[in-house]
Amino acid sequence: MGRTSPANPGDGDTIARNTTFALASQVATAGFTAVLTLYLVRALGPSDFGVFALALAIGSMVLLPSDFGLSQSTARFVAEHRSDGNAIVTILAGGLRLKLLVGVAASAALFALAGPISHAYDEPDLVWPLRGIAVAVFTQGMLMFLVTPFVALQRVALSFRVVVSESAAETMASVALVLLGAGATGAAFGRAVGYAFGALIAAALLARLVGGDALDPRGATGAHIRRIARYAGAMLVIDGAWTAFAQIDVLVIAAYLSAADVGVFQAPNRLTTVLAYFGLALSAGVAPRVSRGGTGPDIRALEGGLRLLVIVQAALVVPVLVWATPITSLLLGAGYGESADVLRALAPYVFAAGFAPLLSLSVNYLGEARRRVPIAILAVLINLAIDVVLIPRIGIVGGAVGTDVAFLFYTGAHLVICRRLVGLALRPLLTTALHAAAAAAAMAAVLFAFGTSDLSAIASIAGAIAGCAAFAAVLAITGEVTRARIDLARTRFAAGLARRAD
Repeated sequence: MGRTSPANPGDGDTIARNTTFALASQVATAGFTAVLTLYLVRALGPSDFGVFALALAIGSMVLLPSDFGLSQSTARFVAEHRSDGNAIVTILAGGLRLKLLVGVAASAALFALAGPISHAYDEPDLVWPLRGIAVAVFTQGMLMFLVTPFVALQRVALSFRVVVSESAAETMASVALVLLGAGATGAAFGRAVGYAFGALIAAALLARLVGGDALDPRGATGAHIRRIARYAGAMLVIDGAWTAFAQIDVLVIAAYLSAADVGVFQAPNRLTTVLAYFGLALSAGVAPRVSRGGTGPDIRALEGGLRLLVIVQAALVVPVLVWATPITSLLLGAGYGESADVLRALAPYVFAAGFAPLLSLSVNYLGEARRRVPIAILAVLINLAIDVVLIPRIGIVGGAVGTDVAFLFYTGAHLVICRRLVGLALRPLLTTALHAAAAAAAMAAVLFAFGTSDLSAIASIAGAIAGCAAFAAVLAITGEVTRARIDLARTRFAAGLARRAD
């Protein structure tokens, strides 16, 4: 059969539209994740949820390295050639060929080693949950590869459809299997089912956008395969280090303490994931524009995105610090008392987590991923060293401290790289940080006034509204947020929607 003419994906959407759909994706994911997490926490209990969390952590250690950096490497070259339909097709076909080879091998190895791994942790109930996660590693990896081109081509609206479909499928499958009595194993295989469904939807949308030949590995050319593989080498090290960083706390806690302690630590840790969603959404809208392709790096968009993140993350940190006890009590229930201390200790991580996606993806799209390698490795070593020292002495809170220190280093180092690569201005960012700190202090005072332990639903809602009002008032007083800036942002957003409609 002959090759069809590749479709032209167009100029893509505006930053505002892409950010909006990326944020909608994160909100949808957050909703499904919250429902599923809270259900599993209560249905499985600390012990079985700890087994599931441990299997998930081990699977995550395999996921990104199994991708071999291919998803981000392929996306980088797609972004650089987004106006060339033929190049996009061959780039995606080349990346897919490599992805299938590596993904199948990694997942098969994890499935086969589930028994020895469970024996090493002295957790016999870990075997089949780990095998379910092995299948999920492959399906999640395929979904990740198929979705990243939507971001590179600035068509995030398409990924929104995929994310909602996958999240709904995962939640329904996991709940159904657990209700049928499959326990942690059901939760693991439900995850695999959800990602497989999402990958099928993504493949159909990608074929419609750029042409079905992009999904035919036989259409790859040697030149593109070599370029993708070379850049993927740096991404492999970074992804492997990032995975280790994300899961090192769980693995060390499991080694020194117990699976139940893993559950008590990981429950609040997973809740903090949603607090980085705005940063993830903004990175989808801004980072591809920092690529050197087309009109070159959009430095102004990067600077504006970072200043906005300072404000948003400062507002999110306050309730984590002040209301950690009522939040964990309400969401996690009995058996997770120490989780409040973990959540409170993770406040520095929550603040920094919003910036990491935008800064790291910007470096990737600039083609300078190799600069990230030593930073990623050092972050893992810092986290590991602190965990080994503190967890045996102060318990699971030591894992939170290790995460904080390592992630602050990781984010700060990427900020320095961006400054060197594109001349990022730091003075406006510092000014915004000072204004946001003052606003956060005002918000914290209001939340303290409503209490820090037992809160009624009415008090929680009233305190949240009053706290946000105080935060906004200080921003207005300092001049960080003005009517002129709001009107300008509204005008740009409306203009972007109008251009897309045309």
